[in-house]
Amino acid sequence: PEKDIYMYINSPGGIITSGMSIYDTMQFIKSDISTMCIGQACSMGSFLLMAGKKNKRFCLPNSSIMIHQPLGGYQGQASDIEIHAKEILKIKNKLNQLISKHTGQSIEKINLVETNYSYISDQLIGSFS
Repeated sequence: PEKDIYMYINSPGGIITSGMSIYDTMQFIKSDISTMCIGQACSMGSFLLMAGKKNKRFCLPNSSIMIHQPLGGYQGQASDIEIHAKEILKIKNKLNQLISKHTGQSIEKINLVETNYSYISDQLIGSFS
């Protein structure tokens, strides 16, 4: 059997495509990925925290975990903005489906939590683990 890999997360978040490359690697590896929040896991950092193996996701007592909708800003012609708006909604749906897959939470609950730009307490992270 493969040994667990421990991923310590202290992240304010970042670019979605960069985070997804880490996520894809986590899914590709045969070993279980145990994730631990030390400090903060915000935005894409919280997504990666939740992508750890079920029952192997942890956070230190004073950690901050924040989930929100994808952010974006675009300029240009109306048609260009429409294209980008459709893409960001597609990304939002994909991320929410993956969060649901890894946490067992409904898409509706995830939408409600992220719409409110929510900080999830260490007591609540259990419901997302």
